[in-house]
Amino acid sequence: MSYFDQFSRLFADYDVVGAFWVNIQLTFWAAVFAFLIGAVVALMRISPVPSLRLLGGAYVHIVRNTPLTILMVMAVLALWTQMHITLSTDFKQNFFNFAVAMLSIYHAAFVCEAIRSGVNTVPLGQAEAARSIGLGFLPTARLIIFPQAIRGAITPLGNALIALTKNTTVAAAASVAEASVMMKKMIEFDSDVIFAIFMTFALGFVIIVIPVGLITTWASRKWAVKR
Repeated sequence: MSYFDQFSRLFADYDVVGAFWVNIQLTFWAAVFAFLIGAVVALMRISPVPSLRLLGGAYVHIVRNTPLTILMVMAVLALWTQMHITLSTDFKQNFFNFAVAMLSIYHAAFVCEAIRSGVNTVPLGQAEAARSIGLGFLPTARLIIFPQAIRGAITPLGNALIALTKNTTVAAAASVAEASVMMKKMIEFDSDVIFAIFMTFALGFVIIVIPVGLITTWASRKWAVKR
């Protein structure tokens, strides 16, 4: 059997595109919520209030050093099984939402540090000038610091998005039927074409990730803060 026939057989027998579509949806929703959470934590990290800085730092260090698989398993075994917390009345959607929540919480720590690295590129004099005209911390952060920080953090944010895309395979631990689950099923029932199976999923993630890298490179050059 030729390689073309092997690939054709896999795509005919399995919904490969549908499996990757689940990963793309996980990436999209987790990216949105991770950015929102990460922005709030980054705000806490640069806050003039010591307790908020401490809380933000604790979040980053604890979450960043906790394996993502542990968070996924905790969502299912602790939150859902033991505490009976549900995020949807639909059975499959419930697990999907748990996976999005854990991906968001985990990657928010990396988004926070990416934004904080962008904050470090903003000249200190701009914040001092804002304070001199009577702006408080939040207006200064919203109007002056964060817009420039985001532009300066495009590259690390893009890297965080790439890592998030690849980490969506961990959602299998939360019973989400995404690409890695499909690959395991293929290996179990069609092990005679295992090379084609591995190439299918390797190329699938390459096709998803490469455009993110290209867009990140283009955006970082186009919107870089001019000094």
